[in-house]
Amino acid sequence: MKQVFIVLLLLATAACNSNKPQEKAAISMDSVAQLYVTTILELGLYDGDIVDAYYGPESWRPVSSKKEPFPKQRFLSQLQAVDSLLTLHGNSEDERRISMFKKQVTAAQTKVKMLDGAVFDFDLEAQLLYDAQPPHTDSLYFDSLLTAIDAVLPGKGAISSRWETFRKDFVIQKSLLDTVFQAAITEARVRSNKHYTLPKNENFKVEYVNNEPWSGYNYFKGNGYSLIQINTDFPIYIERAIDLACHEGYPGHHVYNTLLEQKLVNEKGWKEYSVYPLFSPQSLVAEGSANFGIQVAFPGKERLEFEKNVLFPLAKIDPKKAELYYAILEKIEALSYAGNEAARLYLGKQISREEAANWLVKYNFYARDKAMQRTRFFDRYRSYVINYNYGQDLVKNYVLRNGGTEFDPDRRWEVFEEILSNPFSASMMQ
Repeated sequence: MKQVFIVLLLLATAACNSNKPQEKAAISMDSVAQLYVTTILELGLYDGDIVDAYYGPESWRPVSSKKEPFPKQRFLSQLQAVDSLLTLHGNSEDERRISMFKKQVTAAQTKVKMLDGAVFDFDLEAQLLYDAQPPHTDSLYFDSLLTAIDAVLPGKGAISSRWETFRKDFVIQKSLLDTVFQAAITEARVRSNKHYTLPKNENFKVEYVNNEPWSGYNYFKGNGYSLIQINTDFPIYIERAIDLACHEGYPGHHVYNTLLEQKLVNEKGWKEYSVYPLFSPQSLVAEGSANFGIQVAFPGKERLEFEKNVLFPLAKIDPKKAELYYAILEKIEALSYAGNEAARLYLGKQISREEAANWLVKYNFYARDKAMQRTRFFDRYRSYVINYNYGQDLVKNYVLRNGGTEFDPDRRWEVFEEILSNPFSASMMQ
């Protein structure tokens, strides 16, 4: 495979130095995609989080898992060759395809430098990896939200303690987890299938795991199949059934990856989409659409009604306080950007791990042990945290601007599918 890389590098250099339009035809987009995909797969040997999914040719995988000392310069040269070849193809290929492809390459180059020890400012890292400019939010704003929550939350004392006490009645017993989740997944799938034509064989398996820094994860295996894992380290509350069913499944990650495979890889032959690099602009769209997909599938009061009528009884939870519970949850959701600020301050060494955990306890109402778990997520995934809330807002605003309001649900599903089935990044949605 290295011989292939060398040939492509030489061809890329020659083509870039030539004024002859026929030179670019010598290297097909399939070859460019192969160089990119094989580079990402090899890079994944040095960081197990890099390759989130791969469903391309088996012959493209590294022939050995044995790693040489980190070949930074070779990786950068290969990715620069891809970028140069994409520039040559820019006038003859799909403009959005080339634009998105180049952004993915920039992210990969950035990750190579980070694996070699480079450290970027939080905002610059987010720009290079996710094509995004995350907003800054002052703590005074979060304090004002706490005041609003304090006014409606029952009890006296610290808000985080009162919330923890109040929500104990909404924990799903472990023995009932799968029953509740399967009901949520079934309903989310039914709603998605009313609007999208997915492959007949699409499916996924749910596993319950421990000792992970995340609450849920979708491992897309290709051919319309996913493995979804749910972390049971901490109590799982009733709202997480719909959240995770939609986010990880329908119309979230499972549908997103299935449509990319179906529409871009299989139908259009865009082989660069056969690999999903986690630290890339694709992730902002993946996480943002997965979160907004909850509102697409269960708009307005439909979610609460379904939960009260179906999920609460299955979980043996009394629905009498459901309205108040979800009203408070909505206010707490507005505090999500506090987690971004905690990550920015912590990763920038402006606050300690303990201080970051204190911030999460205060503003995001995390239990202390879960707050510490979240700081480990910061260590491992860094600026990735922006993809959940900022990504959701970008997807939501794009859908609304294009007519996908709650008053036109069919149009909302239509615009949402456009995002799931085409090249999109943060800057493309603004």
